[in-house]
Amino acid sequence: MRAAVSETGPELKPWIEAIHAYVPGQSAAPDGRPLIKLSANENPLGTSPLALAARADAAGPAEYPDPDATGLREALGALHGIDPARIVCGTGSDELLNLVPLAFAGPGDEVVYVRYGFMVYDIAARRSGATPVVAPDRDYATDVDALLACVSERTRVVFLANPNNPTGTFLPRSELARLHAGLPRQVLLVIDQAYAEYLDPEDDDGGLALAAEHGNVLVTRTFSKIYGLAGERVGWGTGAPAIIDALNRIRAPFNVTVSGQKAALAALGDQDFVRAAREHNRRERARLAASIEALGNLGLRAVSSEANFLLVLFEGALTAEAALAGLAERGFAVRHLPGQGLPQALRITVGTAEQMDAVAEGLRQMAERAA
Repeated sequence: MRAAVSETGPELKPWIEAIHAYVPGQSAAPDGRPLIKLSANENPLGTSPLALAARADAAGPAEYPDPDATGLREALGALHGIDPARIVCGTGSDELLNLVPLAFAGPGDEVVYVRYGFMVYDIAARRSGATPVVAPDRDYATDVDALLACVSERTRVVFLANPNNPTGTFLPRSELARLHAGLPRQVLLVIDQAYAEYLDPEDDDGGLALAAEHGNVLVTRTFSKIYGLAGERVGWGTGAPAIIDALNRIRAPFNVTVSGQKAALAALGDQDFVRAAREHNRRERARLAASIEALGNLGLRAVSSEANFLLVLFEGALTAEAALAGLAERGFAVRHLPGQGLPQALRITVGTAEQMDAVAEGLRQMAERAA
């Protein structure tokens, strides 16, 4: 029997009742004390000055934005070699990810994703009434064979974040192509590339090419990460015309704000900022990973990452819960994800050099004290 919203109110759909709401990364201690936020994978370099200037110069809030984000789609097409007609923009890539099962799945259908995948995939599947199916991982990374083994005649969508969130693991071009080749044509492969710009161009996974060549691939990207526009909520996707048409039918009208479109357009024109952010991330991620590796004898391990964060595993005397509290005492908020089956891990965003030094030293002190 369906649960009522209240004793006299409407009944909630059972698949909506099964959703666990998304919980964002914290930015304050339990006592309300503000913390340095290393819990949401934001860009520690901030935002391109060109994007900030364009945002400030945007028209006032009394005007509706361009409902089709025409200028932004044209600029995205020019940068990536994509027909703008094959691009759709969203309120962050989250909007597009949530729309996919609504368009292509429903009750009785299945949506597949890998264990330790982005938590929005489970929400998106259930929101449509479809059943989420979780494929086993291989040491926190995507196992293509395990993923394909979960595909059935009821599968309608397969979600894959590449690089993955929250693990940072990466599926190379050959394996991504093998995954797509193993899927039936009626199954839509959604490649969530929120962190793609942190890869060197030569390490591209080939997702955009798959989306250009096949009728069952959608690639999504976001301006929230390397472009430093998380607060503006701008994302985009590309795929076959029929896929883009379906998403345009059900996306919110005027879904990307005037300031968001202006800032994103300017951010695309500042690839020097993107390169600087990529290099900073590579350098500081490597330093933090080396610091964690040096604590391996004390039970700490970092999962190899291609994103702007590290997933740190606590397999010794120091627990993730104790490290979470200890880092908060030192002024840092990081992400603990027991709700995703990771009670033994913390996801730590790559911050400034000073922040990474402080986090590494804090972990060393706590690990040695716990040993």
